[in-house]
Amino acid sequence: HVQLVESGGGSVQPGGSLSLSCVASAHATRPSCMAWFRQTPGRVRQGVAVIYTGGGSTYYADSVKGRFTISLDNAKNTLFLQMNSLQPEDTAIYYCAAARLLGAVCGEFRDWGQGTQVTVS
Repeated sequence: HVQLVESGGGSVQPGGSLSLSCVASAHATRPSCMAWFRQTPGRVRQGVAVIYTGGGSTYYADSVKGRFTISLDNAKNTLFLQMNSLQPEDTAIYYCAAARLLGAVCGEFRDWGQGTQVTVS
């Protein structure tokens, strides 16, 4: 298993930016997939962005395309999420997660960080 620790959440006005970081435990094998999810009270956890750590391919939820950027610093075992043009509907707890490949796609995300709150108001 990979231990994940997020940081960088906070409060920002609409139109502002925040950057989230997620450090993965150095002793673990680098996961094949890393992703950001978010969750608001009473709602299902939503996938925001995913990156395949081997090839660097990225995918985004439609709601964040063009505003959010997921990236990875392999040397520092750190996952990032740059969030621009934030809107109130982006308010949520953001989690990073890791998964192994299942064939050519990400398998179940089994390793999760503790979450970091992002508030846009």
